[in-house]
Amino acid sequence: MDLVNRPRRLRQTPALRRLTRETRLHPAEFVAPLFIEAGRGLRTPLASLPGQFRWSADTVVEEGKRLEKLGVGGVILFGIPARKDARGASGWDPDGPVPQALAALKVACPNLVLMADVCLCEYTDHGHCGILHTTARGAIDVDNDATLPLLAQEAVCYARAGADVVAPSAMMDGQVAAIRAGLDAAGLRDTPILAYSAKSASAFYGPFRDAAGSTPGKGDRKGYQMDPANPREAVREALLDVEEGADAVMVKPAGPNLDWIRDIAEAVDVPVAAYQVSGEYASLHAAAERGWLDLDRATYETLLGIRRAGATWILTYFAGYAAEAIASGRWDRV
Repeated sequence: MDLVNRPRRLRQTPALRRLTRETRLHPAEFVAPLFIEAGRGLRTPLASLPGQFRWSADTVVEEGKRLEKLGVGGVILFGIPARKDARGASGWDPDGPVPQALAALKVACPNLVLMADVCLCEYTDHGHCGILHTTARGAIDVDNDATLPLLAQEAVCYARAGADVVAPSAMMDGQVAAIRAGLDAAGLRDTPILAYSAKSASAFYGPFRDAAGSTPGKGDRKGYQMDPANPREAVREALLDVEEGADAVMVKPAGPNLDWIRDIAEAVDVPVAAYQVSGEYASLHAAAERGWLDLDRATYETLLGIRRAGATWILTYFAGYAAEAIASGRWDRV
């Protein structure tokens, strides 16, 4: 009996490989990040994110319709306001870019799950995720507790505008509990919270900060974002968020933290999302442009790895690209 070659027998043809594939990708598992800027008639290309744009609330509708037609599961919106201040007050302006886009997409794209990122970094003039204060030692730092009610106010604003899910990313301690209380008090008990629970202080956020204009003016975010070296802490953070009322949790960035995804998926009883961030997307494009790798195959492999690690859904700038590849059957042949 020839046992040596048995594993290879099921790999001989594309049809056999497709039949025996253990993990599959589906467009409904993808969430597309979209940048929404103040103004009208805008579709601004992003140099550091090839194929991505800043949209105004009116033009993003066509992109929403395209993604919906491809079967993409949802979108998550990030705002770029006309004005910034020390508190990030534009973040809860009902006439701001994100609420306007949510309202428009709610009507035009009923089959898209609409998510709204809840953070202050895009709205503050200093680029940090909360308001700043001077510590007893004279250092400038984020005031965690003073930031919580502002995040809750922002989440309520987005939920009222049409967000199906609010997604706090500021990494403030207690942010999920504060937002849950704020939503409940506003009569929005049915609005789910997707918590950015395990978000590391990563080098892979550069293109996003360029696109959103959210690079900190001074200092960095290592004091409130996680150390990439701490997988056990990542699990603790996720469990704390679930205890505070999170309906789903997220790992960010996805690629460098596949072990976090697996560990958290095994520890919690809620869906686990993973964010393939801007630097991951831009790196693949840059390498492909130089002929160092095949963009199609590399995209497929990275998304497959994230799903295989245990992610229920993936936030990725490749959402539309991947959905097209799946619909055409192109990835059945990789």
